[in-house]
Amino acid sequence: MNHQSLSKRALFAVVLAATTTVIAQAANVCQLTSQDGLNSCKKSAQGDYWTAVGMCTNISESQNRQACIAKAKSDFQDAITTCRDQFTSRNQICQKLGAEPYDPTIDPANFTTNIDNPYMPLKPGTTYIYEGPTSQGFIRTEFAVTTNTKLIDGVTCVEVHDQVFTDGELTEDTLDWFAQDKEGNVWYFGEDSEELINGRVSGLGGSWQGGVDEARPGIVMEAHPKVGDFYRQEFLLNTAEDSAGVLDLSQTVTVPAGTFHHCLETAEVTGLEPGALEHKFYAKGIGNVQTVDLVTGDKFPLVQVMGN
Repeated sequence: MNHQSLSKRALFAVVLAATTTVIAQAANVCQLTSQDGLNSCKKSAQGDYWTAVGMCTNISESQNRQACIAKAKSDFQDAITTCRDQFTSRNQICQKLGAEPYDPTIDPANFTTNIDNPYMPLKPGTTYIYEGPTSQGFIRTEFAVTTNTKLIDGVTCVEVHDQVFTDGELTEDTLDWFAQDKEGNVWYFGEDSEELINGRVSGLGGSWQGGVDEARPGIVMEAHPKVGDFYRQEFLLNTAEDSAGVLDLSQTVTVPAGTFHHCLETAEVTGLEPGALEHKFYAKGIGNVQTVDLVTGDKFPLVQVMGN
């Protein structure tokens, strides 16, 4: 190989590297991630379809077998529609988040378990009780800040035990983990969530931990909220994709626990549930005082604060 050929190849490598860098810098990473999520969703739907067809094939009676396959096809089409709706929802969220990669720097030295953010104080031994009627039944939520901690991604986090009761029966049992940075932002580091039916675990949907499978923690409460702010609260594609925006800082909210003035109002959305929208209201010194589901109209007001 002569020096001229080597020189040309070296030049080509430099140009290729520079071009790749420019493309990476110019790319809308948020939208690329949405596309990746769509591709993953479609592949999963296809896998479920062929598994279902494989089971249908083993039905001896022809009419029942064909009915089974028809249902598998219908379920597949519904799944693909959901995938596309999620893609649209994610891109709408991207318009607010921007094009940059979501890759926050997590330095354990920057975090504390002393969570005293005025809008989200998490004092161990405090339990928040929320109650309200819904189409699913009467819901009672007990949000208990424990004395337990958990090390996640090098950060010591406060553990919260969050239980949901439907008509008196435990239907969700979750451990949430939080920490506060030196600026006063409260970060969400993950959850271990169980869905229950008749006292038995039926699903673990939404469970994740920061640093596991590239999952990234997010901010659930800013140190200094401003109207127009929009941010990720968690991020693990196809598992944890909640985001929130600040709507107002001057709301008055009356719930069984009292009347609260100058409340922060946020809107929460997720790429996993297209169309879903919740407004949450936070009072200084208390925390969340009410959650409103704008799709169903259900309200979950604060009824009592125990141990505070």
